[in-house]
Amino acid sequence: MGRLFGTDGVRGLANKDLTADLALRLSAAAAAVLGAHDLEGRERPFAVVGWDPRASSEMLSAAVSAGLTSAGVDVLLVGVMPTPAVAHLVAEYDAALGVMISASHNPMPDNGIKFFARGGHKLEDAQEDAIEAALDDPAPPRPTGAAIGRVKRAFDAVDRYVAHLESAVHVSLAGLKVVVDAANGAASTVAAKAYRDAGAEVIAIHDAPDGLNINRDCGSTHLEGLRAAVLAHEADLGLGHDGDADRCLAIDGSGRTVDGDAIMAILAIAMDEAGELTDHTLVATVMSNLGLHLAMKAAGITLRTAAVGDRYVLEELRTGGYALGGEQSGHIVLPGLGTTGDGVLTGLKIMERMAQTGSSLAELASVLTVLPQVLVNVRVIDKAAAMASSDLVAALAAEEAALGEAGRILLRPSGTEPLVRVMVEAPTEEVARSTAERLAGLIS
Repeated sequence: MGRLFGTDGVRGLANKDLTADLALRLSAAAAAVLGAHDLEGRERPFAVVGWDPRASSEMLSAAVSAGLTSAGVDVLLVGVMPTPAVAHLVAEYDAALGVMISASHNPMPDNGIKFFARGGHKLEDAQEDAIEAALDDPAPPRPTGAAIGRVKRAFDAVDRYVAHLESAVHVSLAGLKVVVDAANGAASTVAAKAYRDAGAEVIAIHDAPDGLNINRDCGSTHLEGLRAAVLAHEADLGLGHDGDADRCLAIDGSGRTVDGDAIMAILAIAMDEAGELTDHTLVATVMSNLGLHLAMKAAGITLRTAAVGDRYVLEELRTGGYALGGEQSGHIVLPGLGTTGDGVLTGLKIMERMAQTGSSLAELASVLTVLPQVLVNVRVIDKAAAMASSDLVAALAAEEAALGEAGRILLRPSGTEPLVRVMVEAPTEEVARSTAERLAGLIS
């Protein structure tokens, strides 16, 4: 069997790939690795557990709680909450570990389990490997009697998290009208409240999760409804979150998309002006548009690139002590304010910059001129074999030579789905699309 953990926890089709049995065993193994030696004077360690509102989260949260308590770890249930909220609450409650049950932007039938270590930090590879190894223990230690973990619910989790978000905004957002698309996901519990509490006028859409409608034609992966609502309400901007609210993409008042690259450019310049951008450096991924590189160079900001995945952005941020990083997809990380990408926090910081400058979102985003970029996803059975095809390797070299310095090509396997992604940037969209389609046609 291959490695169980992907780039962002363990994901799969709920009740087929990710079963209640696997969730129970994973959680018990995580408790052994992350909680066994972390008593800190307590009778036993405890874990924070949250989830997004997809139907299978009910089943999996019960299994996770069973796994943790069977290993002697108490469980504090925070309910439906964003992933960054769970990470924050691990630190806020001083828990030994945290568990978030979510498949983020994936369709409703999928689900996933993410673990956080003490302090709300994502796991290192060695910790994930240790959890996988613990799964193979044929007779793991199991406490009995009073040593079995207990389960209780936290009733102040939303208030604690929203207070944390509000502390990050230093001006009133009064006068700004924002449409927020909660993707019928975890943002439904906190996003509109946080934006209203900061002073903005809020119109909430797709904020009525029923267990089945998460990410369905809404949220950061389907911005059409948000765009229409911004225009209909004559709003200053729209903010689109994904299922677990660790992403944020925006729509300006004219209906144009403001992606993660543009958001990073806006925040990097703001932080640099305030003296808050460590070493005048922004961390992005190899998927960021060449236009971001050019915009940051013009602003006197260094752009460092990491592999795709917010965990790799986080590693680069921690290694260099940098203050801002993110992905084109809308994962934006502000290490001074959180240990992982936070979509609601990102939305607040965008509006804070608008309020501070009196500029529209379109004006702020104009610092970035985007080169035409085309992304084609090809579904495959074996990602490694598809990437190693000699025909594909030869064609890639030829296409790169043809583009020269006027564009670039990136081929990479998805970390969470059976896909190979082909990304091409070129002087025109026609060239980018034809190049991407020729390469995608060679992937099987």
